[in-house]
Amino acid sequence: MPSHDTRLPLSRRGFLLASTGAAAALALAPAPAHAGARRPFGRFGSPAARLTPQTLYVDPKGRGDHTTVKDAVTAATGSGWTLVLAPGTYRETVAVDVTRTEATWIGASEDPRDVVIVYDNAAGTPKPGGGTYGTTGSATTTVQADGFTARWITFANDWLRADHPGITGTQAVAIKVQGDRSAFHHCRFLGHQDTLYADSIALTSFARQYFSHCYAEGDVDFVFGRATAVYENCHFRTLNRTDLAAAPYGFLFAPSTAGANPRGYLVTRSRVSSEAPDAFYKLARPWVPSSDTTARPSLVVRDTWLGPGIDAAAPYTNMSDAFPWQNQRFAEYRDTGPGARITVPENRPQLTAEQAESATPEAYLGDWKPWREEC
Repeated sequence: MPSHDTRLPLSRRGFLLASTGAAAALALAPAPAHAGARRPFGRFGSPAARLTPQTLYVDPKGRGDHTTVKDAVTAATGSGWTLVLAPGTYRETVAVDVTRTEATWIGASEDPRDVVIVYDNAAGTPKPGGGTYGTTGSATTTVQADGFTARWITFANDWLRADHPGITGTQAVAIKVQGDRSAFHHCRFLGHQDTLYADSIALTSFARQYFSHCYAEGDVDFVFGRATAVYENCHFRTLNRTDLAAAPYGFLFAPSTAGANPRGYLVTRSRVSSEAPDAFYKLARPWVPSSDTTARPSLVVRDTWLGPGIDAAAPYTNMSDAFPWQNQRFAEYRDTGPGARITVPENRPQLTAEQAESATPEAYLGDWKPWREEC
């Protein structure tokens, strides 16, 4: 099992409680000293001492160039801009369109718990002027541009089913990523259904994405989409549910890889934990969307610790019986933990050692090596 930070990340539920004054009850650690008011941008300069002419500083208390991320993105036209975000909760929706390439967002405190971009739209939320947002429109943050990098930031959607019993479209995306060469380091993705949408801009676009030392939580299909995405040294956490009386509570991965794309999701050297009872979650189910019935979802989980929350006997299930998971591209290799026990071999397809040689970040991402990027 790979080594990980032993502190449990503050979950979205914990974040909500903390924001209403319950931090003491949760025994939360105090904010790091480098998140203090005297240096809101840490080691990353300030409006008076910019790192580069294309660096903008964002601070909800007014000590930067902008008080909202959306305003900073609007100002950062073209390519190559860096946004440094001071600690704070940014309650807004943000979109990075295809023209704003090679952008970098930095959480100035270097602790993702300090910088939170959050909103509360769901797929079924009514839109002003009529209609509803739909899954894509529910996203708190949308990134379409190529070359996007984020470090030490929490992306969240705090819409809750219990608060909206009349809404049936309960998908609530924290971030939708569509660009090629999109990298996230030490970030958190908090939500319930459809938290992290790792996708591409078009069916014929094979967007490469990389998530390193990240944390994602949710319940239904909370990491999903058609990107070629590598999750390395990440922590995935399945949430408890009080609205269901029996298993399954949900599904971790729901890839929708295009049939022509040889590589979908790769999870390596990571871990899966759970708040829910043992075996109440499936590891994955294939998503074959109506817009692409030729999709062949692809997922490899290797060298990863699977906790008891995963149903070891039947870790995969169908989203639609017309597209059984056995006909897709699901496989594991050298996984450990109670959720990785092979009790029904036909339910746990395994890579051979030779096949595993091609299931690496290098093979998935080609000439792009985001783990070498420096902040």
